[in-house]
Amino acid sequence: MEQKTAVLALAALAQETRLGVFRLLVQQGESGLAAGEIAAALGLAPATLSFHLKELAHARLVRSRQDGRFIYYAADYAGMNQLLAFLTENCCAADGAACAPGSVCAPVTKPRNASRKVKP
Repeated sequence: MEQKTAVLALAALAQETRLGVFRLLVQQGESGLAAGEIAAALGLAPATLSFHLKELAHARLVRSRQDGRFIYYAADYAGMNQLLAFLTENCCAADGAACAPGSVCAPVTKPRNASRKVKP
């Protein structure tokens, strides 16, 4: 990832509403959510949500797909992972002793909620 692209993505996330939308979509997974569901979950007006989704899509952090008359939005995991890789590139390269092996630069995973439906 180029620095200019990383700055664009970070700028998109540096706003409270967009950060909330992005985090909600990351939690939702590949299936995403319909625009109306996002608006209801976050208490956003449709026009406001549309503006923020456009900014996230421009930063390659969110993607959309149409299904009938609904538009579903999902986190763009490839874009997110490219940003994370850019931010952690050469992690602890100058002072390897500062990093515990694999724990500082590796993402922390939380156990999935057992009651959530998982698609096959």
